[in-house]
Amino acid sequence: MANIDYYFSTLSPFTYLAGTRLEEIAAQRSAAITYKPMDIMTLFTRTGGTAPKDRHPARMAYRGQELRRAQAKTGLPLNIKPMFWPTNPAPSSYAIITAQKTGGGDLPGLVHGILRSCWAEEKDIAENDVVRAALEANGFDPDLADKGMLSAAEEYARNLEDAVAANVFGAPFYVVDGTEHFWGHDRLEDLDRFLAGEL
Repeated sequence: MANIDYYFSTLSPFTYLAGTRLEEIAAQRSAAITYKPMDIMTLFTRTGGTAPKDRHPARMAYRGQELRRAQAKTGLPLNIKPMFWPTNPAPSSYAIITAQKTGGGDLPGLVHGILRSCWAEEKDIAENDVVRAALEANGFDPDLADKGMLSAAEEYARNLEDAVAANVFGAPFYVVDGTEHFWGHDRLEDLDRFLAGEL
């Protein structure tokens, strides 16, 4: 069985626009997914990227067009300039890490729900109430938002180091069995074809 290390940020609009297609592909191809939320802003500085606030206006204008086109293709609601962005991604990331370890709920639903909170529902994913609501809506104990914080913080930091070591430089980023790399929600078709043995 192939394993997909799924590096993502709860701040990433392109991760949001991927929806749950990764999970659908993994189910069809009998692949496992390891969710690895990470600090995307620090990843940019570590791998030669630039945080959005520091990008040239031409790059940001193109980003806006890409988001508009991607939203139209996916049909997902999207606010290109959400009210609470950027915000602190750590609380939501810690909750995802703890939920993955604990089990018992819909982890893909939790990840997408948190992303939707930011990019479609004008909610601040750094707020405890928002994270707790997402946990509860996806079958997890909402108290997970306040449990295992130290362990989750250590794993969150480790995910960043793992990303740098794995030559990851953006989000969403998918690494199959530690060797094959796919960057971006628009590479999910290639990932699917790779898992099918076509690429």
